[in-house]
Amino acid sequence: MLTRRSRRRSMCTSLMLIGGGLMLLLLSTAASLAIQGGWGAARRGQAGRDLNAVYFADSKRGWAAGDGGFIMHTEDGGKSWVRQPIDTTEGINDVYFRDKENGYVLAGSRIFSTEDGGLTWRETIRFSPSTFSGAPPELYSVRFAGKKKGWVVGSTSRRDIVVDSLVLFTDDSGVTWQRQLVPTREELIHLDFAGDRRGWIVGAGGVILHTRDGGLSWTAQHSSTDATLYHVDFRNDNDGWAVGQRGTVLRTTDGGETWTAVSVPLRSTLLSVKFANDGDGWIVGRGGVILRSGDGGLTWVQQQSGTKQNLYALFIEKKNCWAVGGDGMVLKYER
Repeated sequence: MLTRRSRRRSMCTSLMLIGGGLMLLLLSTAASLAIQGGWGAARRGQAGRDLNAVYFADSKRGWAAGDGGFIMHTEDGGKSWVRQPIDTTEGINDVYFRDKENGYVLAGSRIFSTEDGGLTWRETIRFSPSTFSGAPPELYSVRFAGKKKGWVVGSTSRRDIVVDSLVLFTDDSGVTWQRQLVPTREELIHLDFAGDRRGWIVGAGGVILHTRDGGLSWTAQHSSTDATLYHVDFRNDNDGWAVGQRGTVLRTTDGGETWTAVSVPLRSTLLSVKFANDGDGWIVGRGGVILRSGDGGLTWVQQQSGTKQNLYALFIEKKNCWAVGGDGMVLKYER
């Protein structure tokens, strides 16, 4: 089974960070650029290292992060990127901003936060194995529903074998976190909220969890698949999508009461899905795969990405689509 943990550990190499890690580094925008099918692909991160997460606050301000504690920021819509210092060499699994200044980074068992748009990052909490009966935690995805309430999902493991799921909740903007009980021990990989009451979590074994009460309780939904699900995206309380192994694409129009498999023209592992509106959506995955739908996810066609690198994360804002992946690649699509 391909999990984020195994994928990142197998591709992570031990390289030294240049410049002491505390100086801002202007990354060259003169990397080779290949444009096919509307997508422009260029290396903006470190060669040989994955970018695992991307987030934009608006059309100009964005962040991308990945292996070796690497995080970079753009103020000009991706024309140039500046490295931001953070006190970790662990791979960053997720970056998320609840507004333009306040953001969160997940790196291994640690949560970092910023109140100044990432100019400074501070560790807010580090979870030790002793907190979880001696099983080290790995944190994968963070989302907030409002200013104070947020969730983190992940897993705990021993000797690289997942032993339990992990859901953490905060109601004080991330100052403190409490564990929540959920009806699965599978690895949990990604979560999304529609408003402040309804949320979904996906993970290994086709697991989908749902809350109707703002995360006070979680129940399992029937996905009809055993494929690991890597990403979930909801437009509103009813319309959502999940993607994962073996070209798995699931769609729901009733908040997850029923999930329907959607046929796509490949069997590659799909790692992220996002919709710009009710009709237009994109999926990215291994081997540079990009799929696009213009009919609300009923049908999908493959697009040329200009890269064969794995694409791990996707973000859509009003004007542009962004994808990031292996070998420091950043892809942009202007809509």
